[in-house]
Amino acid sequence: QQVDETHGRIDIFCSNAGIAVGGGPEAENDDWQRIWEVNVMAHVYVARHVVPSMVARKEGYLVGTVSAAGLLNHMFAAPYGVTKSAALSFFEWLAIAHGDDGIRVSCLCPQGVKTDMLEAERRQLKTDFLTAGALEPEAVAEAVAKGIADERFLILPHPEVAEYFRRKADDYDRWLRGMRRLRHDLLSGRR
Repeated sequence: QQVDETHGRIDIFCSNAGIAVGGGPEAENDDWQRIWEVNVMAHVYVARHVVPSMVARKEGYLVGTVSAAGLLNHMFAAPYGVTKSAALSFFEWLAIAHGDDGIRVSCLCPQGVKTDMLEAERRQLKTDFLTAGALEPEAVAEAVAKGIADERFLILPHPEVAEYFRRKADDYDRWLRGMRRLRHDLLSGRR
């Protein structure tokens, strides 16, 4: 109610929070906590404020920017992959819990978008693997508009992400082996 009074009625809210932290368990506790706060809890905080009025009106739309890493993980950044998977699960929960309340939910899961964050990751990893198929932000925005119009839960601007996700679901162990090979090839400079 306070959100509606202060800002007016919110029909569509795009929750677009995200930072990147690389490494694995060795990443600093502060980095794990910071990425958890931004990549997961920011979406929770938003939902606390916008969902009640949407439920009361029996309509509303939440779009969460997650990442393909939420579906497929990230070979070089456990904190990023873990938090993006958690964010995806949170939006799934919102769709399950509030779909019958008239609230629609979509998750944007791009593989790579030409942003400063992606460029910083490219420089850090010293590989063009993630930037090679990166899309312009405008192309991603068009995919979001289409996904909202179609009321799709998963908005996948990179069609190949759907195929990778299917492969993961079809044979998890084979997918893990393939990801290990790809990670090894990237680290050794073969890709």
